[in-house]
Amino acid sequence: MEAMLKIVLAMLVAALVAARGLVKKSLSPSGAVAGFVVLSLSMASGIRFGALVLAFYLSSSFLTKYKSDEKRGVDDDFKEGGQRDWLQVLANSAGGTLLSLAVAYYTGWEDKCMDSKGDALVTGLLGGILGYYACCAGDTWSSEVGVLSKSQPRLITTMQVVPRGTNGGVTLLGTAAAAVGGAFIGLVYVLTGMLTTPCRGSTMLRQWEALPLGCLAGFIGSLMDSLLGATVQFSGMCKVRKKVVGKPGPTVKRITGEDFLSNNGVNFASALLTSLVTAAISLLVF
Repeated sequence: MEAMLKIVLAMLVAALVAARGLVKKSLSPSGAVAGFVVLSLSMASGIRFGALVLAFYLSSSFLTKYKSDEKRGVDDDFKEGGQRDWLQVLANSAGGTLLSLAVAYYTGWEDKCMDSKGDALVTGLLGGILGYYACCAGDTWSSEVGVLSKSQPRLITTMQVVPRGTNGGVTLLGTAAAAVGGAFIGLVYVLTGMLTTPCRGSTMLRQWEALPLGCLAGFIGSLMDSLLGATVQFSGMCKVRKKVVGKPGPTVKRITGEDFLSNNGVNFASALLTSLVTAAISLLVF
């Protein structure tokens, strides 16, 4: 009965958030459906996991709309309100959701602290979840804030100045925003964990180390995303539209990268790699 109530509440919250996303135009219809599924599964797996999804989604939606008029002329894929579709939603949440379900199943749906001496597998999985969402938040915060930087971005592989909107272009403002975004996810992880986990004393105090770990994951994830963007994601200047585009064409002059991965593919790959890195670090730290 308790498990069923938990599932119903998770679905109710997810439905409200998905409906809000449609009204605010931060989600397309397909994105709302995907978001409903992701948030329902995450919240059913644990309140903390649902909180991480919400923290990433709500903060990213806010930053996407922040100074949107300035971004409209830079971002080739700009959509009013963000309008994330199902592919974008899953690229930024599928891995984290699967890890959350794995933790819930392994622990008997009980929330746990990170403690490698007590349970190394759970600690690694929790570290992976933290890293996954910290990377996604860091990358989004970096993109949405960095594009407003007064300084020109530099390509991460060569440090040459490139036009705004070029995949793999980095700025100090964007990099700092990535670290702050990751730290924000780390803070949400710690605060919700204090309310939901049974661990106490020194073990609970050590959970605060997830805050700098989230900050590091946001930073690393943003750099990984930029590196992949500069190498396996195409960027070119359209001679007709006078702006950076993400696909080759007869009127497009290549700036950098190969047309191998889409933006969604790069996001998923960087989040997965960051998740593996933070999982390994968590085993050493906790």
